[in-house]
Amino acid sequence: MLQPLRRLLAGLLLCSSLPAYADFEMDLGSLGQLTPEGALSPVPEGLVVGGIGLTYTPRYQEQQQKVLPIPGFIYMGQQFMFLGDRLRYYVYQENGLGVYGYGRVRFGNLDPEDPTAFSGLNKRKAELEAGIGANLLTPYALLTARVSHDVTGTSKGGDALLWADFPIVRDNWLIMPGTGVFWRSSKLSNYYFGGVSAAEAAQSGYAAYDTGSTLGYGASLLTSWRINRDWVSMAGVFYERYDRAIADSPLVQHGGEMTFLLGAGYMWK
Repeated sequence: MLQPLRRLLAGLLLCSSLPAYADFEMDLGSLGQLTPEGALSPVPEGLVVGGIGLTYTPRYQEQQQKVLPIPGFIYMGQQFMFLGDRLRYYVYQENGLGVYGYGRVRFGNLDPEDPTAFSGLNKRKAELEAGIGANLLTPYALLTARVSHDVTGTSKGGDALLWADFPIVRDNWLIMPGTGVFWRSSKLSNYYFGGVSAAEAAQSGYAAYDTGSTLGYGASLLTSWRINRDWVSMAGVFYERYDRAIADSPLVQHGGEMTFLLGAGYMWK
């Protein structure tokens, strides 16, 4: 009883250590559908203690690119996974099909007390999202579909994802390119991706702007290398091409965002 509790508490510590602006869509949870094979499998399992270095394209005007060292923990179990800012619990796994409940903390990403350019805008706060998803492992691809919605009344919006990963496992190496689309409701897009309300326009230098619902396109490349029985390393790159309505927002400074991560962890069993 103590060991699962210790692992859960370790995961919660990671969640509290993630910085507010490190908000990206790459989700390691789909790796749970890949069966670890042997003591040197590149697919993480159990409790992994370590850290990552993270850098990303800043979303809003006046925000600067940062390199963030993030220590922490993840847990990759057969049914339950905790990945820092999100978790999964599989309720069904059979013949390559997995159905899971999903939870995520989406961090706030705009604070009027930071760059002076944000003066007059409302702070974008964090929200808790919950939803359901499914994975299907085929001979050629790992397919994922997921829907989720704000359950804390922050943005009052929701999103959906369709994604395909193409895992290649060679001995102690994993290489997994992927691609997919993100749909976001009008409320979620306006809150976190560049909307300016009429009230904000009246007290800031920005014109009112409505993104509407949006459709983004993404691509990723994730690699994992099992160094030895105790240590695993991981690197990844993720790119999202924004919907035109997001890219044209007066708050947003790029047509998309790129995230790079590099990390290593100790397989604590």
